Amino acid sequence: MNLSYWEYKTWLSNIDFTIVGSGIVGLSCALRLREKFPKAKILILERGILPNGASTKNAGFACFGSLSEILDDLNTHSEEEVLQLVQKRCDGLQLLRKRLGDQTIKYHELGGYELFNKEDQDLYNQCFSKIENINQLLKPVFKNDVFSSKANIFSFKNIQPQYIFNQFEGQIDTGIMMEALLHKVQSSRIKILNNCKVLAVQDLNTSVEIKTDQFTFSTNKVLIATNGFASQLGIQKVKPARAQVLITQPIQNLHIKGTFHLDKGYYYFRNIDNRILFGGGRNLDFETEETTELAQTELIQQKLEEILHDVILPNTNFEIEQRWSGIMGVGDQKKSIVTQLSDNTFCGVRLGGMGVAIGSLVGTELADLL
Repeated sequence: MNLSYWEYKTWLSNIDFTIVGSGIVGLSCALRLREKFPKAKILILERGILPNGASTKNAGFACFGSLSEILDDLNTHSEEEVLQLVQKRCDGLQLLRKRLGDQTIKYHELGGYELFNKEDQDLYNQCFSKIENINQLLKPVFKNDVFSSKANIFSFKNIQPQYIFNQFEGQIDTGIMMEALLHKVQSSRIKILNNCKVLAVQDLNTSVEIKTDQFTFSTNKVLIATNGFASQLGIQKVKPARAQVLITQPIQNLHIKGTFHLDKGYYYFRNIDNRILFGGGRNLDFETEETTELAQTELIQQKLEEILHDVILPNTNFEIEQRWSGIMGVGDQKKSIVTQLSDNTFCGVRLGGMGVAIGSLVGTELADLL
């Protein structure tokens, strides 16, 4: 890229902090850095025209884990670790809501529902037998029972007769939330350069050289907040996980309200603007979905439509209006990686599909490493 003297001087010289990624983590990190260093020159680099991972592509669930997901986590984590995970998710959501305001992000606490397929009898029985245990485990966080049972009030088909209801789960408008967060960052004298992919980061001890597909420049510190794309910058403990999503055209008199989990959280759907937004199916083909390619596959899209027709909207005509995908960052552990990589490079990655919940907190923790 042929930069002028003015361009380089104004945008790419004397940079104190460069953040890679303008998702929830990157923007939250930038705001925290501005609080800590009021006079610092802060730059954010974003590979896409819009944030290009999961922050503008998620389903907008303000959740901290369904009961089956928590039970699954207890197979690989201690009770204390699971409690810490849930606490961080709740703290992150509170931070996001406080920073932007419930009205701004259209936060509605309509509750969350976990559904069970007819063939999931064992999982269904296990989850209902553990409601009291998990409520006791989570009491230090919520001071109240989280989970209870509810009848099939939405007339879904081909599922077990009762849901598990989570009274504390909510939903947000993802697009408006990110727009508000971007506005807050830009109002704080923080520059964002879009459509700029970082190819390499080299710590030179006294500074860091950043090579992008547009230009190369130096900065004092680098904070990597690319989550699902982290492995492209050498962070190997994070694997990409693609999430495919679709949304229907508006449905007249849509009676479904809330956030819904199915099949251990591998499928999820909600109401938005009189539509059903529905995503998931990664468990149908884990290997293919371990990718950073923003595309859809026939296997998963057909399954999503099948479940829409047979389970969610069995007696309703619907049409699909849009399809898209986002890239999450997952790994062997659910705990996020917030750490120093070298003298002048740091990262906050591996959000495990809980970016809306923990993104604000991870971004803050990343900035607080400095």
